[in-house]
Amino acid sequence: MADPDFYRAFEDRHRGSRALIKSRVKVYLPFLYPLKVLYPDTPVLDLGCGRGEWLELLGEEGVTAHGVDQDAGMLSACKELGLSVEQGDALEALRKLPDASQIVVSGFHIAEHVPFPILQEMVREALRVLKPAGLLILETPNAENLVVGSSSFYLDPTHQRPLPPLLLSFLTEYTGFLRNKILRLQESPELVEGDAPVSLIQVLAGVSPDYAVVAQKAATAKKLKSFDAPFDQQYGLTLADLARRYEASLRAEIIRELKPKRRKPKAQAASDAQDAPKK
Repeated sequence: MADPDFYRAFEDRHRGSRALIKSRVKVYLPFLYPLKVLYPDTPVLDLGCGRGEWLELLGEEGVTAHGVDQDAGMLSACKELGLSVEQGDALEALRKLPDASQIVVSGFHIAEHVPFPILQEMVREALRVLKPAGLLILETPNAENLVVGSSSFYLDPTHQRPLPPLLLSFLTEYTGFLRNKILRLQESPELVEGDAPVSLIQVLAGVSPDYAVVAQKAATAKKLKSFDAPFDQQYGLTLADLARRYEASLRAEIIRELKPKRRKPKAQAASDAQDAPKK
């Protein structure tokens, strides 16, 4: 953007604090840990690294990571922390890497910023540079959340268009990744726990506001087995989940309203009348 400080200020206001984002990206650590065992000294490339929350977390986990971003204002936060970053284009950064040289290629809220043909090329290049069993992580706003898809997505002036989860997951499958997992993210814990009644506004705005596709490159069955647990887990809330709960709440309310009030037997009513104090 023309103003080098605008996007950094925008992210600080609307993305959330660094501490918050750093806590959120911990959801990917169970996918990362088996790779650390398989390839102890192999690095990670983070595309559109922003303020560097993921890079910082990887460093704390003992993983070498490098980030690339076009926005100098965003990179200033990384440089303040001494993180390994460069200013540049994400696709070009991928093209410069040797085959099978990374354990993870990640991109948090970058997919929605680029034209789809560029995204396709990024996914192809990610597959090339990953080691066997390596992972591509792409996180993006979830248009299944009706408020996100119709309103908050367009708050960011650099967004292109929303990417439905099934499109992004199909893209990784079509490109040649062996398997993928959709992680719906950032939903309210209160909505996840139990079967409490759901309001209409919760149906509209309560679906997981972000999601990620985690795609894995082919490898031997022995190498892949250690990743089964995070790939088998279920993540987040869908629109169908909340719609079903809302309909159940409505049905229960209608039944309560229509159910006739229980009347006392005539003998009991007469006895109550006799026992009542007389004025």
